[in-house]
Amino acid sequence: MSNPGGQNTDRESGGDRARELHRLVTGYQVSQAVHVAATLGLSDLLAEGPRSVAELAETTGADARSLTRLMRALAAVGLYVGDPDGDKRFANTELGDAFRTDAPRSVAGWARLVGRPFHWQTYASLEHSIRTGENAFAAVHGESVWDYLAEHPAEQKVFDEAMTALSQAVADEVVNAYDFGRFGTVVDVGGGRGMLLGAILSRYPAVNGVLFDQPDVVAGAHELLSATGVSQRCRVVGGSFFDSVPDGGDVYLLKAVIHDWPDAESVEILRTCRRSMPAHGRLLLVEQLLDESPDPVRTALSDLTMLVVAGGQERTTDEYRSLLAAAGFDLTRTVPTGSDVFVLEAAPAQ
Repeated sequence: MSNPGGQNTDRESGGDRARELHRLVTGYQVSQAVHVAATLGLSDLLAEGPRSVAELAETTGADARSLTRLMRALAAVGLYVGDPDGDKRFANTELGDAFRTDAPRSVAGWARLVGRPFHWQTYASLEHSIRTGENAFAAVHGESVWDYLAEHPAEQKVFDEAMTALSQAVADEVVNAYDFGRFGTVVDVGGGRGMLLGAILSRYPAVNGVLFDQPDVVAGAHELLSATGVSQRCRVVGGSFFDSVPDGGDVYLLKAVIHDWPDAESVEILRTCRRSMPAHGRLLLVEQLLDESPDPVRTALSDLTMLVVAGGQERTTDEYRSLLAAAGFDLTRTVPTGSDVFVLEAAPAQ
């Protein structure tokens, strides 16, 4: 005998599944809308309270009617809230307020990057990477992402700001989780503009630092290091970690560096660090772990990003152990930070 109530339940659950699948399929629309909000700085403009669309349009140089439609969409996903009587004024929600560039753990810098055409077009070629195993960025742009950025200073600036924002988001957790006070000098290899190193030196006044990255990247570090009050204890050096890294460190720190590279290049980078490291030195990798991630969705999607953009990969603990062993290190422990990254500590193999 049929059950009309059961049929209704089946239809309702089917409708729920369809809506959830629709959200997954159209997620790119939200991503681009949020990217435009970050590029225009809308959350920063609403930091002091509600503003009219006309004001926002004038400040950002946007078309008022189109901006209204964007704000309506962003209000629908919870970033902003509109005027109860219409769409003429908008304000930040708690989520929108957290999207300010000066908010703790802000992802605004990352949002500005992921919607840029060079990044967006690369991700559109995910299928190429899945079918061939090749790096989509090289297939689309004809060169590596690193060469592309070196040739496009404006995109390099957006990329560097995104990496600084990501470092800021986890800096406190890393500093809280790991004791850097037992080292005299920390060498931050591939440290960008010095966000993480600045946090370490701020916490530990007796520790000195060396910030090492490509010359055009570290050229923008002095302002940040001065703002954190650690520039007098931090030497800034430009170069390539495939050639050499500065000598004299007690610990060599690489945050989100190794995941950018395939195994062969990763081992080469680690061996470069090993050559400059004293026998008592330590190597620290700050990375996500596929087998331990507190946010498996984020780590799995980050792994796809490494595939299509950089040509690297997220790895398991055992995979990092193997890489380190190939470069002359023993993995001594992994330290959770409470965020999506872990600190992997390694010592020179005896």
